[in-house]
Amino acid sequence: MVTLKSNREIEQMKESGAILAGIHQQLREIIVPGITTKEINQFVQEKIEAAGATAAQIGFEGYEYATCTSVNDEICHGFPSNYRLKSGDVLKVDFCVDYHGAISDSCWTYAVGEVTPEHQALMDVTKEALMIGIAQAQAGKRVGDIGHAIQTYAEGKGYGVVQDFLAHGIGPTIHEEPFFPHFGTAGKGPRLKEGMTITIEPMITTGTWEAGIDGNGWTARTLDGSYCAQYEHSIAITKDGPIIMTEQAAE
Repeated sequence: MVTLKSNREIEQMKESGAILAGIHQQLREIIVPGITTKEINQFVQEKIEAAGATAAQIGFEGYEYATCTSVNDEICHGFPSNYRLKSGDVLKVDFCVDYHGAISDSCWTYAVGEVTPEHQALMDVTKEALMIGIAQAQAGKRVGDIGHAIQTYAEGKGYGVVQDFLAHGIGPTIHEEPFFPHFGTAGKGPRLKEGMTITIEPMITTGTWEAGIDGNGWTARTLDGSYCAQYEHSIAITKDGPIIMTEQAAE
């Protein structure tokens, strides 16, 4: 069932999103060659708890960590580990914050040291695809408008759009209806309504859109070893257009 949020609930989610966005801004400084993804996970968890919030992913469907840290060809749900990042790596950090029952969710992609022009272009296109999708998140439109706009833009640039993982409603739980892909047909799917709160989170690759799952049952990676980037915001649908609840300060 799709839940519609009151203005008060959206304001609470914005408070949660501000905590999350602030932590992502701090990650810009610590994600450097030599740091482990486990150390990044610990940093995020400590910052969430210091803000009086909870790392909502811990225990969600059995997941054990505060973050997903996915490197290079890993699409999503990468486990934090003792892997030390090296210059040229492309790292996705995805996490959720629960602040007094208000949940926010955002993933960001980080260039570790100096990345290749190819991988910087991947990051740039993926971030732009997110913003193009958000622009379609208007009351009265349909979820297919979001996916169609993202797919048209990314594939037009020569990239793959991962199809196996979906955007979703958010709050009061991490995942709720509507679930929808980042590809599709304009004018199709559930209609967007004022008060809906959703994520938009395109996963874009330099190669195939096809994914496989590692033996841990969680981590997805591209079948051809191509790199993947992902950017995600939690947004609210309002009569005045979409509000980004996890917006960061300018880089």
